[in-house]
Formats: sequence, structure tokens, C-alpha cells
Amino acid sequence: MLLSSNLGYPRIGPNRELKWLLESFWKKKINQTSLFENISNIKKNNWIKQRKAGINFIPSNDFSLYDHVLDMCLTVDAVPDRFKKLKNKKNILELYFAMARGYQKGRIDIKAMEMTKWFDTNYHYIVPEFKPNQKFKLAFSKIIDEFLEAKNFGIKTRPVILGPLSFLFLGKSTSNKFNRFNLLTKLIPVYREIFKLLKKFGAEWIQVDEPILALDIENNIKKKFISTYKNLSKDSPKILLTSYFSSTYPNYSLLKKINVDGIHIDLVNTESKDLNKIIQNFPKNKFFSAGLINGRNIWKNNLSKSIDILKKIKRKISSDKLIVSSSCSLLHSPVDLNKEESLNNNIKDWLSFADQKLTEIVFLQRYFNSNLLQNSKFLMNNNISVKKRKTSKLIHDNFVKKRIKSISSKMLRRKNNYFLRKMLQSELNLPLFPTTTIGSFPQTSEVRKYRLKFKRKEINLKKYENFLKKETKKTIKFQESIGIDVVVHGEFERNDMVEYFGEQLKGFIFTKFGWVQSYGSRCVKPPIIFGDISRTKPMTIFWSKYAQSLTKKIVKGMLTGPVTILQWSFVRDDQPREYTCKQIALALLDEVLDLEKNGLKIIQIDEPALREGLPLRKNEWNSYLKWAIDSFKIASSSVKDETQIHTHMCYCEFDDILDSIEKLDADVISIETSRSNMELLDSFKNYKYPNSIGPGVYDIHSPRVPTFSEIKILLKKAQKYLNKEKIWVNPDCGLKTRGWPEVKKALKSMTLVAKSLR
Repeated sequence: MLLSSNLGYPRIGPNRELKWLLESFWKKKINQTSLFENISNIKKNNWIKQRKAGINFIPSNDFSLYDHVLDMCLTVDAVPDRFKKLKNKKNILELYFAMARGYQKGRIDIKAMEMTKWFDTNYHYIVPEFKPNQKFKLAFSKIIDEFLEAKNFGIKTRPVILGPLSFLFLGKSTSNKFNRFNLLTKLIPVYREIFKLLKKFGAEWIQVDEPILALDIENNIKKKFISTYKNLSKDSPKILLTSYFSSTYPNYSLLKKINVDGIHIDLVNTESKDLNKIIQNFPKNKFFSAGLINGRNIWKNNLSKSIDILKKIKRKISSDKLIVSSSCSLLHSPVDLNKEESLNNNIKDWLSFADQKLTEIVFLQRYFNSNLLQNSKFLMNNNISVKKRKTSKLIHDNFVKKRIKSISSKMLRRKNNYFLRKMLQSELNLPLFPTTTIGSFPQTSEVRKYRLKFKRKEINLKKYENFLKKETKKTIKFQESIGIDVVVHGEFERNDMVEYFGEQLKGFIFTKFGWVQSYGSRCVKPPIIFGDISRTKPMTIFWSKYAQSLTKKIVKGMLTGPVTILQWSFVRDDQPREYTCKQIALALLDEVLDLEKNGLKIIQIDEPALREGLPLRKNEWNSYLKWAIDSFKIASSSVKDETQIHTHMCYCEFDDILDSIEKLDADVISIETSRSNMELLDSFKNYKYPNSIGPGVYDIHSPRVPTFSEIKILLKKAQKYLNKEKIWVNPDCGLKTRGWPEVKKALKSMTLVAKSLR
């Protein structure tokens, strides 16, 4: 009998309950008891929903109040020394949120831990910090507590834990000379203790996530997998070893040797020829977890195709060792498609969210366990949906396809090099250490309230625009008053940096409830790219022109770049991503040229997702970087030399792609550096980046306000890496999620530091 499995379920709740609970708790509107009671309800509902769907292996410990990697830091007591004062206070929740968000109360002022992207997704994790004399112990029993909590509801779960090698790999060393994998011998006993306790309390299986098995890993790390799991498998529940987001085939010879009871294969990202090789000599004593249902995208599974794949696997692997599963955690999927009542029905018929994916998993399991489903209506309807999508007229636009073919080499380069452009751009009359922000300003409850009223047609367009004009004017005046050199309009008309553009582009569709977690309480609602993309009208001209009319200072035009719009959307899977990205780039090119025609002298095209989109396997990098860079250049290269092009990147490692960043040929790039204390600029120490850089000096993902001296120290440090003539001064990212009081204080300090350095 085939079994069914899910690797993880969305944490946020069907109506983003997690978000509202966290934000209420942080604002002291609810207490800790109320927070935990409500959180328990979310978990209980998740478990019951999966049981009702018919899933055999239901995960626990896939839930997190903020981030599962942060949970692991607390579990094994990997708490950085700077949090010792809070650790001694014995309030574990205060410590937990301080590690994630920073802490500023009385005389205690602690910076948050670094945050970066979870592999090639738009989910952010908290980066563990390790020191040479690091000690570990079991300090937080969440994984055991949640297993027992589910057991109390009558549900025996399969606990999920981030594996020790991935945990160390995803962290950072506090000393350059220190190899954090030397800590394995200290870490393994804590994992063994956890596994023993889970077995004692009745856990039959444990899911150990080792996502680094989808990467190109060094031989010395491969050897550690063998010894680590030989040690961990003693007196442990059965271990299912999982990896995802890429094919594990390149590491398959290692996987076979690891002492575990089951191996999960992400079949969404494994080619047919590689699957054939895997099943030819799959260990007979191990369970095969077939990750057939895509946990990261929202397209309905082609069940007939999946049935054929399972038939192929069954020829080599017995049914009692076969598990049908999601490819990865459903954390990256919206919760329930049934809530979407206003979607175009033709397109809705092609979609599948987390709850629907559970149904798909269980259908595939039951198809092979019962002859009754061979000609089922569910399968017939699925075949019809898949066929209709392929031939739908909604998808294809011949004009767009012709335009893609007409892209020329001239469209991929600026007229002159940066040195000559910089001389022409001196007419902008910018001072040394010019100050700016990344674009958005606080979206207060009043801003959100007005947007909702307008969406519900409770107020007309004129009243809504008058409100937005008032907010824009206030923001321009504030920036003028503190002396910011290049101002922005604040983006109050924008709901989200991708959604705002997608709503105005042909080929996109939007959900009402398709939220996914980005980090902590931050959720995003990715657009769905279902067809060919084009711009039907200007998107940002009205507000850019209005802002420029309010001030004599330079107003920066603000756009989201093609790669980021692609990465932060659910992307059509019926053509290469390259074509979709270039379609977006051409639409943005039309907007860039319109901004220039309307007098905008500086235009920022944000690409925070450029590094995030890098394939996990290095042999695929060149191909991706070629079309990603070309897409940015299609959007940006046709402007006059006098027009200054900016771009922005955040929360990623730059070392590997500095030459690609240079090839973007943006006049100014702003990057996140404050959480890492300018460590990211180490990348620029040996690489002489020719253009201008704005290293972020203010961490906007934390509520703490940086001091004047702190910002000054960061900028002094930046001058060790960068020529002062090329340094811009700006926050790490947009200010949308912050409050006005903290923003005003931080930006005043930032501008004062820039003036003092001049």
C-alpha cells in the first residue's frame, strides 16, 4: 500500500491569523497567554485539515512564530553573546523576538541577527551565528512539545527538524579562520537527545531536512553526512532525509550511503533520465518519498503525468516502500483556492493551492491503492483542465512574441561607459555622500484604510487621490526639511512593489487571499503570471510627475525590475522563464522611456531578487545570469547618458556574482549592509567595482533606531572598501513596514552623518 506525506503546511492561517496575532502582541494589545492559545488553534486546525484530507505522514514543528532556523538556534542554545542580558531574564519569547527584530529598551540596545533568503525562494531566514568555542545544549523543547500537542489532539505526527549539516552551512562564522563544521561533534549529541526523546514519547518517524543536498557540496562535507547519520540513527525514530528546490541526482551516490530509513526526492526538479538512474539502484531497504506535487508553484498537477511517473517507480520499488508527497514544504503556497470567489473561472480551473495540493497527493496514493479511481471524474476533470490551459487564447499574444524576437544588441547597452556618463551626470549637482531612500515610506493604518475603502468603492477616485496627494506632499516636505538630496514620492498608491505593477500589466492575474509568508509577520500576495505580458498604459507617470511638481529637488522614479517581478510572482510553467522575464523587461522599457520624457532625471529599477534567482547548481549559473542581466539591460539601457539609472539589492551574498552586477551597468547600486556591519562589502575589497554604491546604513527590518555614531562608524568603515566619491548614503531597503516616529529619527541621523562627512 502506497503512503501519503506532506513536508510542511503554511503557518500563517487561512486569514493571516499569525500576522495579526504577532503584530497585536508586539503592540501589547494581547498578552503571551492569548498569543499561545490562538497559535495553538492555528496548529490544531492545520493538523486536523491534513488528517481529514487523508495524509498519512502529517508534519509537526513545521510551524514557527517567526522562522524555523531561528527556532533551531534557540533549540540548541546557539544564542549570540550580545543577547546574554535578555537570556538571563528567562523570558524566552522576549529573547526570541529580540534575535529576530533587535531590541531597544532603556539602556539595552541590541542589533538583530542577520536575515537572508532561504535558497532561491522569497522566504527569509535568520542567519545563525557560530563562534570557535560554541557550546550547544537542548535549551528549547518546541519540537517535542508540538509532537505531544498534536498527540493530545489524537494526531500522531512526523516531526520536522532542520538537519545539523544544513544548520551549520546556513550559518555564519564570527571568525574568518574558523570552520563551523568543526562544531558537528558538539552539535550531534543535542540532536541525538532530541531524537531519543521523540522516540520515547512515541514518534515513529522524524523528517530531517538537509536542503544543502540540492547544492554542489564539497567532498569534506559529503563525508560528514555519512558519519553524522551513522551516529544520529542510533536509538532514533525512523529518519526520512529530505532535500528540495533542485535535483538531488548529482549527490545521489552519497544519498544511497547515508544511514537513514527513507529518502525524499524532489521529482518536480528531477529530469526523467535522472529519475531512471535513481530508481535503477535505489536501496531496497529504504523508503522512497516521491515529491510529485509542486510545493512552490500554484499550477494544478498533471495527474496523468504523475501516474505515469509513479508506475515507472513502482516497477523498481515495492508499493509498501513508496510515499507520495509534496516536492517541498507547502509553506511557499497560498492556503486555499476555494476562498477565491472572484477569480476568472477559466484561470482558476488551472490552479491548486496548499489545500488542493493535499487532495492531489491523496488522490495519487488512492489511485494505486484502489481500482475504483482509474476512471474517476476527478482524474477526467484534471485532464480537461490541463488540456484547456495548453490551448487557451488567454495565454498567447502574437504581438508580444514578435517583439521578443526583435530584441537587438543595441537595446542591451548604454550609449557610453560609466566614466563618460558620470561626467554628463555632474549636471545633477549632487554633493559628496548624496543621501536618498530606497523608495517607499511608512504605509500607516490610515493609508491602508483609504486603499481598502477605495477598493470597496466606499470612496471615489477623486477622494482617494486627494488623500494620496496629501501623503505624498507631506513626505516630500519632510525629506526637504531634513536635507535628503534625492527624494522619492513615498509610493502610497502602491500595495506591493510587484503587485502594483502586475495589476497594470496584461498577462497577470491576482488573488484576494493568496498570501504566503516572507518572514515573521510579513506576508506577500504574489501575482500569477498566466500569459504573455505587455504594458497597456503608463503605470507610474502620474505620481512621479506630481511629486516632481512639489519640489525643486530631484525626484527619483521608482520601478520594480523584471527579474524581481518574475521571482516574486507565481510564474507560468509552459515556457522558459527567460522568455517571461524578457516580456516584463520590454513592458518596463516603455515605462522607463516615458519617465525620462516626463523629466525624471534619476530612475531606480529595483532588482533585490537577482541573486535569489540564481540556480542552486553552479553549472546552470551562466545561462541564468545571461538572460537575467539582459532583461535588466533591456529595461534600462535605452535612456540618455544624462539619465542616472539606480538599482537596489538586498539580503544576499554578492561574492559570487560581482562581475554580473557590474554587467548590469547601473550608475548606482544600493545594497543591504547594516545587519552584517558592512561585512558584505568584503566582496568589494578585491573586486574594484567601477560604478557608485549606496551601502545601507539603517536596518529597516528591525524597529530599533540606529544612532548617529553607529551610522557614522558604518560609513567610515565603508570608506575602507569604496572610494568616497562613489558612496551614496541610504537605508537598507524601503520604509513601508516601519512607523513614522522611528523613520524620522533614523533618517535625520542618516542625513546629519552625511553632512558631517562632507
